[in-house]
Amino acid sequence: MFKLSKTTDYGIVLMAQLASEPSPVPQNARELAACSDLPVPMVSKILKALAKEGLLSSQRGSKGGYSLARDPEELPVAEMIRVLEGPLALTDCAVGPAVCSHESGCAVREPWQQINRVVERALEGVTLADLVRGHGTGLSSSSPMLQIDRAPSS
Repeated sequence: MFKLSKTTDYGIVLMAQLASEPSPVPQNARELAACSDLPVPMVSKILKALAKEGLLSSQRGSKGGYSLARDPEELPVAEMIRVLEGPLALTDCAVGPAVCSHESGCAVREPWQQINRVVERALEGVTLADLVRGHGTGLSSSSPMLQIDRAPSS
């Protein structure tokens, strides 16, 4: 099963919270935790990670907190997942070469890599703004983005 970690899930929820209710004043971890019904320690950890990677801006002090570093329209879901989860990979061989010891003789390596590219493109096509609006970009199973690229047969 392809499943995001709770940290990634919560991180995307927090990003959506910041995007859905833009505030002229940064929001602190306690406020965001209360709005999202998430534990403050987990929220603090996630916000620091998102700020460290440049997805959030942070301000210190009594009026400090976090705000989006970029417009929600310019922030693909794939990037948020990569920041919180690591590389998008359904299998080890999609992470990179020499990760799996069976790589050289694997009959399904290339198909899995193709599937991984399709999933990654689909996630690149959905932005934080799309999530906040409550829908994706209108992708359907007939969308060219969701078609597996097949090498021409010889």
